[in-house]
Amino acid sequence: MRRPPRPATDRNAREPESPNDLRINRRIRVPRVLVIDEEGGKLGEFMTEDAIRLAEERGLDLVEVAPTARPPVCRITDYGKLKYDKKKREQEARRNQVQVVQKEIKLRPKTEEHDLGVKTRAARAFLDEGNKVKVTVRFRGRELAHREIGAQQCQAFADALKEVGLVETPPRMEGRQMFMMLAPTRKPSPNRPVRPRRAEDEAAMAAVEAENALDDDDDDDDTGEEPASVAEQPAE
Repeated sequence: MRRPPRPATDRNAREPESPNDLRINRRIRVPRVLVIDEEGGKLGEFMTEDAIRLAEERGLDLVEVAPTARPPVCRITDYGKLKYDKKKREQEARRNQVQVVQKEIKLRPKTEEHDLGVKTRAARAFLDEGNKVKVTVRFRGRELAHREIGAQQCQAFADALKEVGLVETPPRMEGRQMFMMLAPTRKPSPNRPVRPRRAEDEAAMAAVEAENALDDDDDDDDTGEEPASVAEQPAE
């Protein structure tokens, strides 16, 4: 048996694209509504069909703006323009939001002084730009017996950056790694001018990012033993 053809669907009777979409015109299911005109004036209660007809006569839409009111409140307006204005407001709000990025600085219990200086400079630049810095001390083999070395490194790192960063999460162990989180002392603001990066800062930041990318590839090999001369340092 042939199924009867589907009735044509009014473009205004389509289901909302998302739960946040407003119901308009024939998507409004209640029998009576309170109508506000395009100038913001209250026209009073109407049967929904009559309110839709009134909006169509004005070349506009009937938009349900307060569905939980009794009766629901509808406004006669240009729905396309309403959606456009809402999208522009959301874009402006996103533009004014400050995106806080988490950067990572990776250390070893025996990171050399020069390397530590490069990483401190990079961390200072990250914090100065309003980003958080995660400091990771990675232990190998018997180095785990001397975790206090990692804690001392974290403390020294935080002390060197105390003008631009504060300790948000103190050092703690997770598996074979110690973590500490630093946050910028000044909250980032979209109105705060961004200081141009200096060449030495750019170089330090690039070096850290490159090392992190290489370390991510070598994570599976990070369980090897350190030489005895390194791993067996006496605890202070």
